[in-house]
Amino acid sequence: MVGFITDVGNVRKLNEDCIEFYEDGEKSIYVVADGMGGHNAGEVASKLASTSLISYIKEKFNSNDINRVFIESIKFANEKVYNYSLTSNNLNGMGTTITACLIYKEQVLVANVGDSSCFIIKDGQIRKITRDHSLVQELVDEGTITEAEAKNHPNKNIITRAVGTKEEVVPDIYELSITEFQHMLLCSDGLTNDVTNEELIHLIDLSENYNEFCKKVLQLAKSRGARDNISLIIVGGEHYENRNYTRG
Repeated sequence: MVGFITDVGNVRKLNEDCIEFYEDGEKSIYVVADGMGGHNAGEVASKLASTSLISYIKEKFNSNDINRVFIESIKFANEKVYNYSLTSNNLNGMGTTITACLIYKEQVLVANVGDSSCFIIKDGQIRKITRDHSLVQELVDEGTITEAEAKNHPNKNIITRAVGTKEEVVPDIYELSITEFQHMLLCSDGLTNDVTNEELIHLIDLSENYNEFCKKVLQLAKSRGARDNISLIIVGGEHYENRNYTRG
């Protein structure tokens, strides 16, 4: 079960976000990427990274070593974007964030590069799994600014790690069990800029299915200005079948 939506927002002319997912009954892969770069380079980077990651896992999947395959898929995506950026001056310097999830049986792996996010929700509680690779997050970690000040910091969109901007990339990898969440949400920062964690929980409770949830979240973000592209994908974890959630 999956719901998803992506939107250009109220200000941008181009949607540089990308959502991709793959399910085959054995494993599931979900990806949100937020591209950056001049002209249409960000759109190219996010799409190329997302599709490359999924294609690598599909081809190389090994149930006995899924951690290695997952990490290699991020590095493969980085190589694809980086090499392609060298083919044209218009693509020079392009890159993308990427937050991805691989689910196999009870095992859940989450990878992150940049400032897109992964949240898990269970029993009315929401928890952010990923940690942003951003200048503002570094300032928070140092104690220079507070979490509240970070929300509206002028350098909020400066990221310190991205896919495709360098020859090598090191993703953060998080390991979970399917029993740790009822809902998992991957999203670009265009969502978290305008919608709070508490509002996400509230909208889950108000929605009959994931498709409705995604539409309500997007509507709320756009009502507040939505200066960036907005993308989210939500999937069900343990006991989600006990609610009336349907495929979005």
